[in-house]
Amino acid sequence: MHLIVGLGNPGKEYESTRHNVGFEVIEQLARQHHISVSKRAHQAVIGEGTIGQQRVILARPMTYMNLSGDAVASLMRYYRIDIAKIIVILDDLNLPLGKVRLRLGGSAGGQNGLAHILQRLGTQDVARIRIGIGGASGSRMVTHVLSRFHPDERILIDEAVARAASAVETAVSDGFEMAMNRFNPAA
Repeated sequence: MHLIVGLGNPGKEYESTRHNVGFEVIEQLARQHHISVSKRAHQAVIGEGTIGQQRVILARPMTYMNLSGDAVASLMRYYRIDIAKIIVILDDLNLPLGKVRLRLGGSAGGQNGLAHILQRLGTQDVARIRIGIGGASGSRMVTHVLSRFHPDERILIDEAVARAASAVETAVSDGFEMAMNRFNPAA
């Protein structure tokens, strides 16, 4: 079984913000694979179903971004999911708007939700799909990640969300390395 986790913040005030693109990918996967993501469990809203022939749990942590590791660790323990079967989808300030990048491990790169997950799981070897939300620095960073996309940016983000959902499908059916080969842009 795979655990697919989209990061974001719960609540209407955070819907469609840059910080919630992980939630958007989960919603897209749920629509495409007819998975109801509505059950509240383990500090998350989850749905169980299949992508291809593989069983998956789609999850949106309800802990707020910076405490996402609590939900992920709880789901992993309860469902006995191997770390190699976890994929985390998140926003990234350091990537250009709409760019999608897959990595099998490494640091959190300044993303507090991912940092908490890595800390709670005790490893940096967690597959992640990052979606670029455009950059901001210093005191503008919090305002930027909690802002909504401008209409011209929305087109790029919708394409990135669709690309990230396709990357999840490939990772689940063919492995994360195959997904990296297919979806990471050539350097």
